[in-house]
Amino acid sequence: MPLRGLIILLIADVVIGSAYFFSSPFAGAVQVFREAAATTLWITGLSAVLAVVFAFPSALGKLSPWWPLRWFANAYIEVFRGTSALVQIFWIYFVLPQLGLELPSLMAGVLAISLNVGAYGAIVVEGAIKAVPRGQREAATSLNMSGFQSMRRIIIPQALVLMLPPWGNLMIQLFKMTSLVYVVGIAELTYTAYQLNQTTYQAIPVYSIILFLYLAIGLSITIAMRLLENKLSRGLARGRIV
Repeated sequence: MPLRGLIILLIADVVIGSAYFFSSPFAGAVQVFREAAATTLWITGLSAVLAVVFAFPSALGKLSPWWPLRWFANAYIEVFRGTSALVQIFWIYFVLPQLGLELPSLMAGVLAISLNVGAYGAIVVEGAIKAVPRGQREAATSLNMSGFQSMRRIIIPQALVLMLPPWGNLMIQLFKMTSLVYVVGIAELTYTAYQLNQTTYQAIPVYSIILFLYLAIGLSITIAMRLLENKLSRGLARGRIV
């Protein structure tokens, strides 16, 4: 969908969702939903940062000429892509304490989500780096740049533009994955909706409100990633012209 269409859809979701919320039985529970949404956003933001931190070194490890780095990077990627994110949350929260490392429930959920998405992100980063034309690397070598300099100044800036669209999809996937952390008792949006439904038996309004909230946040992430993609594309184009 074009950017303008996404913005219109977001505005419509906010207007309709707000009208529905304030006409629902939960109109007085603004603070409850605000705290749940804040928790979801906090988990999303922190997990996104850590996912990038895990993805880039893993992608570079896969491209490394040293086989131990390649093996470790591939092992990490295959383990976290090949197992369930829910099982990973359980393992980090319940198994690690048995091995001497106990994490708070919030950090356990964030770590599991970021490791999972970071494994998928590593494949995206690797593919974007490989997609940069070989001539760019040869030009960097002719300018007597080291491998690190060519990667930092030539390859990565161009690869960023290529990897942003799939990273946008991964950010949406990460955001939706935050609903899994309810299994370790974190009161994010899904857990809050479940608790409200258990006490009020108002399934239709409570889950409809959550649906509007999830859509608003998801559209906001998509719009932000689209704007960032457009900005980087324009910056790269100006750099080529210069």
